[in-house]
Amino acid sequence: MTDAELKSILTRVKRIAILGVSANPVRPSYFVARYLKLKGFTIVPVNPGLAGQDLLGERVYGSLPEVPGDVDMVDVFRRSDAVPGIVDEALARWPQLDVIWLQLGVHHDAAAAVATARGVTVVQDRCPKIEYQRLFGELRMGGFNTGVISSKL
Repeated sequence: MTDAELKSILTRVKRIAILGVSANPVRPSYFVARYLKLKGFTIVPVNPGLAGQDLLGERVYGSLPEVPGDVDMVDVFRRSDAVPGIVDEALARWPQLDVIWLQLGVHHDAAAAVATARGVTVVQDRCPKIEYQRLFGELRMGGFNTGVISSKL
């Protein structure tokens, strides 16, 4: 995937279901969700263990079929072996889904091929937060700014 393609995705998507989000602020799924929300994306947290709770000011849903309305992208924080079922569930829920984004370390070529055949763009083994920072000039001299703010400064 080219930088231009990644930038296009991060420019056009608006509402993102974040599957496998954690309520623990030191977990990558939490700070990615927080960062994307701070950047103006609408996030829809999805985690069966947190269903019905509020996270980052948003209601958490237990599964993709429970999410009301459309989403442009599903960001997946799950193991690679779970991806085929997730892709099937996402495509059944949103026939016009634009992007399935598989986080760092997550990839499944066969499931990606299924989604691609349906016209969905699939990004594998990348993080939208890192790519956003890289492509929109937000990298800091010390590395990737995780967006974590310490109250002890």
